[in-house]
Amino acid sequence: MSRKPPPRRSAPQLTKQLANPGRWEGKAKPDWLARAIARAGVLPQEDAQAAIEAGRVTVNGRVVKQHLAPVPPGATVKVDGVPLPTAAPTRVLAFHKPAELLTSTVGQHRVGTVFEVLLPQLPQDLARFTWHAVGRLDRGTTGLLLFTNDEKLLAHVTSPDSRLPKRYVATVFSEADDEKVEPLRRGMTLDDGERLRPAGVTVRDPHTVEVTVTEGRNHQVKRMLGEVGLPVRALHREAVGGVTLDVAEGTWRPLTDAEVSEGLGYPPPA
Repeated sequence: MSRKPPPRRSAPQLTKQLANPGRWEGKAKPDWLARAIARAGVLPQEDAQAAIEAGRVTVNGRVVKQHLAPVPPGATVKVDGVPLPTAAPTRVLAFHKPAELLTSTVGQHRVGTVFEVLLPQLPQDLARFTWHAVGRLDRGTTGLLLFTNDEKLLAHVTSPDSRLPKRYVATVFSEADDEKVEPLRRGMTLDDGERLRPAGVTVRDPHTVEVTVTEGRNHQVKRMLGEVGLPVRALHREAVGGVTLDVAEGTWRPLTDAEVSEGLGYPPPA
């Protein structure tokens, strides 16, 4: 059943609730105090800012009231006298992305975002964390989208060096057959010169093609199929690594530790 995107909130609400500077989509950024507290899963970032301004937070024994104050490496941060955990536990969520939602923290042109759908569903023990979308799915693409509080896991899953397979099912306009998709299996060069690794391809029926890639280039599956005369009408992601989509559209579930370690190969072997 299709799900209409939620109405876009007003600009002040988006700025307050969704334009969260703690979500950095995998880029390495220095910790500041409010973000460090949120990353540890102690308080949501807005509550952490309030606690800091109220003088409830110390860094190495001194009260700090600036929520953007940098946290020195190895510093002891306490909230109400209780030290922050040295490392937050890794959490990963599997979310079934509906169509017509942006993988973004801010909506555009009255289009909603995945965060607007996911975050209100989370229980308090998970709502305290800062969540990152693990890669992106296009506005019209549906299926499995992972979220994590661990930026190192984000980098692992999205790195082409990890060679973690991502399985998609494409509905195409033209009729597909093995001869047409053979260039995808051999590895192909796109019209802009990008050389792609060989992909796993199965023609399920004349208008349905399963494609498994180990890279994450921009619009990769659509571009690959377009190159061989199979323009994509709809695209759905079924699996990432050993994690297969198994929840209803618009809903989520937490991954088990085994799914994270075995299904996603994280943490990588020492």
